[in-house]
Amino acid sequence: MILLVASNKDVAGLNITRQVLDHYPFKITGTTFQKNPVYSAQVNKKDVTLIILNEETINAQNLTDNFTKPSLIVFISRHSSTSGKPTLSVHTPGNLGPAEFGGLPKQVSISPATAMHDALKALAYFKEGMQLEYEVSYECTHHGPSLNAPTMFVELGSSPKQWRASKAAEAVAHAAMSAIGKFGTSENTAVLGIGGTHYNQRFTRMALDDEAVFGHMIPKYAVPLVDSEMLRQCVDKTLEKVEWAVLDWKGIKSADKPQLLKTLEEIGLSHKKV
Repeated sequence: MILLVASNKDVAGLNITRQVLDHYPFKITGTTFQKNPVYSAQVNKKDVTLIILNEETINAQNLTDNFTKPSLIVFISRHSSTSGKPTLSVHTPGNLGPAEFGGLPKQVSISPATAMHDALKALAYFKEGMQLEYEVSYECTHHGPSLNAPTMFVELGSSPKQWRASKAAEAVAHAAMSAIGKFGTSENTAVLGIGGTHYNQRFTRMALDDEAVFGHMIPKYAVPLVDSEMLRQCVDKTLEKVEWAVLDWKGIKSADKPQLLKTLEEIGLSHKKV
């Protein structure tokens, strides 16, 4: 079972949910979750359940207590940034350091690298087709929840104006559903991305050009937080086999480079500088 999740506290998430219900064959099940209707659909022979939470999505740490062993969890939600730049983004949740915004400290979710890649490419496709003036981007691993299930966020941002935009919400809905429809049909390997900004355009471009399929991504500011245990966790908590690390070499502080290379050697992960 694949779980598609939005929140009543999230204008963008509800906007995307409306687009999902308008464009895909979801039917109300007659059951509820947190007193909200539960919807279901068959998508490319996959059972998909759509639920709406009363809590913020980042706080859904106990979600898998109620839904046992989902093969994939896709949160559809708002994206916020101080710049307010119109953005369509995708990332895995989890905390590389302290749990400041939900989840558990130093615990990441399982990254569905291929599904994220499919969602990213679909966001770019629908952005062009619908003539949206939005940036499409991977985001680095951040915020809660920290779940032991393949989990990703597909987001609409970055300010209230975009959260309420129906065309952009439709693009996110199509991207999420496209990734769901393709889930489990390919046998990609993945890479671990390290360095650069939170919105790593180098990694995004590599993925859009089919040069690499990224799982977890660790930004420049988090490199000092990452020890061999955390790097190993990012590798182990990727749905696909992680063959190597891609280092955004100019996007890593010089002071952090020697320890990072030593740590990669400790866990036996080869790397490529880009």
